[in-house]
Amino acid sequence: MMFAAAAVAPLSVTAQTSPSSQPEDVVISQADLRPLQIAIAPFSGPNGSQISEVISGNLRRSGFFDPINPASFIETGLTVQNQPNFPLWTNIGAQAVLYGSAEQGPDGRTRVGFRLYDPYRQCQLVGFSFTATGENWRRVAHKISDVVYQRLTGEPGYFDTRVVFTIEGGEGEDRTSRLAIMDQDGYSPTPLSQDSNELILTPRFSSNSNEITYVALGPDYSRIYLLNLNTGRRESLGEFEGQLLAPRFSPDGSKIAFSIIRGGNTDVYVMDLRSRQLSRLTSDPGIDTSPSFSPDGSQLVFTSDRSGTARLYVMRSDGSGQRPISRGGGSYTAPAWSPSGNLIAFTKQQGGRFHIGVMDSGGGGERILSSSYFEEGPSWAPNGRYIMFARQERGGGTRLWTVDVTGRVVGQAAYAGSAGDPSWSPLLDPPPANLGLGQSPDSCPS
Repeated sequence: MMFAAAAVAPLSVTAQTSPSSQPEDVVISQADLRPLQIAIAPFSGPNGSQISEVISGNLRRSGFFDPINPASFIETGLTVQNQPNFPLWTNIGAQAVLYGSAEQGPDGRTRVGFRLYDPYRQCQLVGFSFTATGENWRRVAHKISDVVYQRLTGEPGYFDTRVVFTIEGGEGEDRTSRLAIMDQDGYSPTPLSQDSNELILTPRFSSNSNEITYVALGPDYSRIYLLNLNTGRRESLGEFEGQLLAPRFSPDGSKIAFSIIRGGNTDVYVMDLRSRQLSRLTSDPGIDTSPSFSPDGSQLVFTSDRSGTARLYVMRSDGSGQRPISRGGGSYTAPAWSPSGNLIAFTKQQGGRFHIGVMDSGGGGERILSSSYFEEGPSWAPNGRYIMFARQERGGGTRLWTVDVTGRVVGQAAYAGSAGDPSWSPLLDPPPANLGLGQSPDSCPS
């Protein structure tokens, strides 16, 4: 079966060494986080002002940056051939200055160059250019956002990514859901499945961003599908006895872990996608589900109620060494291992409320990041700092939200519709290997 493809074309990158969604509110809940004041001047050229607006929205949502209102700018008309008049920017409190230009080449492609300066040290932090077709200007803005974020925070960016999710509708037996995809900032939500009697659950990205897996529940079947976003081809893993739950790729994309409800028992299985060989990893009475691989593929975390209450367990990838790691009260579900490997996110039900939290991979250091009437399904951004999840307020619809690993930066994601089961993709392209450090006499020291 074929669906609309959602492929992403690569962009070319050049290091430079010479001279519609509305931004949502972001709540910073503790006063010790002081966002950096960054001046983002409107870029010149085709789509230049829109590129600046997308960058500004991305950086604001991260919680690390507070873009200055352009109405306060004293210097205007900056070009990539000139450096800023530094005192005019320090006078308005700018701790960083970003500007650039877009130029269309003879081949019809657009080249966007930009520069980032530290006005207090009066030096260039980084200069780059990206080249893409004109319709890809939003991706260029996301990639520039990633470079700025990495250069100023020291952490990898996460803006040039997408999110696959389910569009929710109805309630109870009339509940419906469709598979959809969007940019991480909520732009261009695109359905990937047609209206049907299928209920779509738990979509998850592969490590290459081009393939997803999910469960489709029909009137008399449950199936796990693989959907190739480049071709639109949908492929079933086959027919299984029992109901299927919660598929997730291994880090190298060669396997899928999932659960099967069979004979009153729910266990974790792994399928090799090349041979289609199925291996059973758990056999304890009760419910073992929601497996998630560690980044190196050597372990899985999963949920089990074998002790009487849903807790988090860890096992080796062959099913050996099963042991509990969660230690607090309440019920733990939907674990997700972070890309860095040091944290595990989870959903917790306790005290009549639902919570999104994290703990270290051994079960210690548990902390709750977000709480509400109902929330579930944490998914990590590729840099391991932000988590997207679904939240429902009492009497309201389900929406997508994000929170950082400190719990200080929380906000509703830009997609305004009812949605659930988010899965954050890896970066669509590898980040630039060089951020301009020490490349020219005016570069700031590392």
